[in-house]
Amino acid sequence: MKENLSGFLKVFLPFSLLTFGIQFILVDYIYQAETYYSTLAVYAFHILATFLIYYFLLFVHSNFEEKTGFAFMACSLLKMLAAVLFLLPLMLSDTEAMLPDIAAFFIPYFLFLFFETYYAVRLINTK
Repeated sequence: MKENLSGFLKVFLPFSLLTFGIQFILVDYIYQAETYYSTLAVYAFHILATFLIYYFLLFVHSNFEEKTGFAFMACSLLKMLAAVLFLLPLMLSDTEAMLPDIAAFFIPYFLFLFFETYYAVRLINTK
């Protein structure tokens, strides 16, 4: 379990820092967009959710190896629900231009989802 976690973190941390840096520069300096959520808040959500999901998958895989796929699907569903709850104040606000906020959230959402899926499939395929 520790070797899987350390291998994951060796790739996850640079990936997170790189994508955060790119989005921070694009949103705050190039486009100078005024967003409802800061880039730091969006990435805190994504990094924490992805790390907790992978850690939970490692736990399930070490104890109930055949249930890892189901655990990944359940975690993905819970992450979608958490994303809606995270964005609910934005959706209920009087902000007229929500597109920059939605894009600033869902572009990294799908990048991190791809990252989770890749490592979940690798974990499922290991015996």
